[in-house]
Formats: sequence, structure tokens, C-alpha cells
Amino acid sequence: MPQPDQLNAFIAAAETGSFSAAARRLKKAQSAISNAVINLEIEAGVELFDRSKRSPVLTEEGHTLLKSAYAIIESHADFIAKAMAMNAGEESHLCIAIEQNVSALPVVELLVEFEQIFPYIELELLDPGTSDVATLLRNGRADLGLMMEQEHYPKGFMFRGIGHSRKLPVCSKNHPLAKLKQVSHSDLRSYRQLVPRSLDLEDTSHEEQILSPKVWYAESPFVIAELLSAGLGWASLHESVVKEQLAQGSLIALKRIYQQDASLQGIDVVWTKHKPLGKGGQWLLKHCFKLNLR
Repeated sequence: MPQPDQLNAFIAAAETGSFSAAARRLKKAQSAISNAVINLEIEAGVELFDRSKRSPVLTEEGHTLLKSAYAIIESHADFIAKAMAMNAGEESHLCIAIEQNVSALPVVELLVEFEQIFPYIELELLDPGTSDVATLLRNGRADLGLMMEQEHYPKGFMFRGIGHSRKLPVCSKNHPLAKLKQVSHSDLRSYRQLVPRSLDLEDTSHEEQILSPKVWYAESPFVIAELLSAGLGWASLHESVVKEQLAQGSLIALKRIYQQDASLQGIDVVWTKHKPLGKGGQWLLKHCFKLNLR
């Protein structure tokens, strides 16, 4: 197995064009550089340099293996740096669950900064549907979560509000409800309602939203938005989900009689006591507190 000092000697000699120049760069004796390259050639079973001329010249095999030498040295440096980061309290892996109803753009901007500070943390992003962030945290699948607020969180959960999201009753511009200046509960009950629902069958929080006797369910609010655009019913969805369709005019926001046209729902960052956060997770949590999601 090639040793780092052998590979460094090989790279330095190839880049400088001589063993003496390589020795000066690496601050070693020329004999040490020559011996390191010779031993590397013996282990590889090929000649890396043509020594028939005054200065050593890379052979065809040397040119090919030089690329591999760079890759091995870079991997070795990454290994050492990652080990040092872990020794300093950084986790090797971090998982964040961002509910589909939450706008991810401010989080993306935050993650750009995170990558610069913690380049060796392997990051995983999940985009669960309604109410499924809490399940991922409870099962230990995720370390941090961004989700619509719940009235009650499971034992051991910690949370903090970081913004609000507007929820709008919407339908296709071609739907019969779109022709009404204002809609009543009776009007809404007359047409199919599309309701976001958790994958967890024991979660019944969606039932509070149901007005119509004719209901379809979907885990993804984005799937519901596509169904609405095709003229299939109406739904109450978060503005971040339907913002583009509203701007394009394929969906419209309905105006209710005697009620606010939109309702605000809080957005929480959530974590648990059962899964302590490492240095990277703590940094993300602290900076999530500064977000003002809308």
C-alpha cells in the first residue's frame, strides 16, 4: 500500500521536474525523495520516471498514476480533517426534516453558510408531509425538524416558534366556486374537498379541517395543488405551496363570508431531549432561532 510520504515525493518530483527541487519543496534530503519514489515504483511494479535524461521525465504510466496519487493524498487529508472535526465534537451525520408546507428558501440560504463552517458533516434533508416531522423526530430518524406548530408535542420534545404561514382556501380558476364573489360553508360543503393527511393513520389532526362530505386525501400538499389545478375540488393550503399557481392564475384564493380569507399558523423548529445535538446541530438550531419564516 503506497505511503503518504511516497506519494508526496512522487507528486513533488512530477510538479518540480527534479528530485532535488522536490527535496527543497518538502524540506528533505534528495536521497530520501529518490528512495521514496523508487520504493513506490517497486510496490507499483511500474517505472514512474524515465531517468535516461538529465532530468527525470514522467513515463506514460507515471502520467496515469499521478492522477490517482492526487486523489489518494486528497482523501487522506479529508480523512484527517474529518477525524479532527469529530474529535472536536462535530457529528458525522445530521438529518433535518422540513415539512412540505414550510418554505425551504430561507433554510437553503442558512445551509450555504453551514456547509462552509462544517464541510465534513454529512447532511440529509427530508421533506415529509403534514404532521410527519414529529414522527421522524420521535423515531430518531431526524435530528431537527421545521414544521407547522402543534397544540401538543410528545414528551421530551423541545420547540420554538420561528415564523408564521398563511393558509388559504383555493380552487381552480375554472371551478364553480371560483365564480362566487364570496363562499359560505354551505358552498364549500357542496364540492369535493382535498385534505392533506399524515402517513401515520393514528394521526387524526386532519379531521378538524374537513367541511365537505366528499373528501380526497393526499400526503403531499403539492400533489393536492396539482389536482386542484386540474379542477378537482377545493382545499385549504399554505401560501408557500400554492404561491406560484396563484401568481400564474391557475389557482385562485376564495373569499369566505363572515370569516378571514386567510388564517395564520405558526412554524416551529423542533428537537428532542432524547437525541443530543452535536456541534453542527447546535449551530443550526441557534441560527434557526433567528429565522423569520413567512
